Amino acid sequence: MRFSSALRTVAVIEGAKGALVLLAGFGLLSLIHHDVQQFAERLMAHAHLNPAASYPRIFIDIASQLTDGRLALVAAGAAAYSAVRLIEAYGLWFARRWAEWFAALSGGIYVPFELYELVERVTWLSVGALVLNSVIVATVLYGVLRADRKNSNPKLA
Repeated sequence: MRFSSALRTVAVIEGAKGALVLLAGFGLLSLIHHDVQQFAERLMAHAHLNPAASYPRIFIDIASQLTDGRLALVAAGAAAYSAVRLIEAYGLWFARRWAEWFAALSGGIYVPFELYELVERVTWLSVGALVLNSVIVATVLYGVLRADRKNSNPKLA
């Protein structure tokens, strides 16, 4: 795979993450002025989950504490996160150097947390997240370092 196609693959992944979080933010905004706890209980029933079980109960308890202000604040955070991811995706798609460095840095920030999660408890999700994130960071760093090497040695270009 050529580096440009690998970079575009990373751009698509980052863009998809941004779009997904943006949709979730709009979903949160749609819950303003509604009974969020009742929505959470209906969601648990639809998923055939026992609302008295540990994780569903935590979800319902958190939902019961959400106010319109908190929903708006979380939706604003989702919009900011989405903007960052979508700008990064744009920059990567068009092979902008700043986006490559930003992608390497923003992906690398998660690695220590993913490693900590693996130390605490190994799950397929935690292994998959670490592997995917490491591949993305390695791909982007490879391109950045390769471009730096070509720029410093014109014979390699």
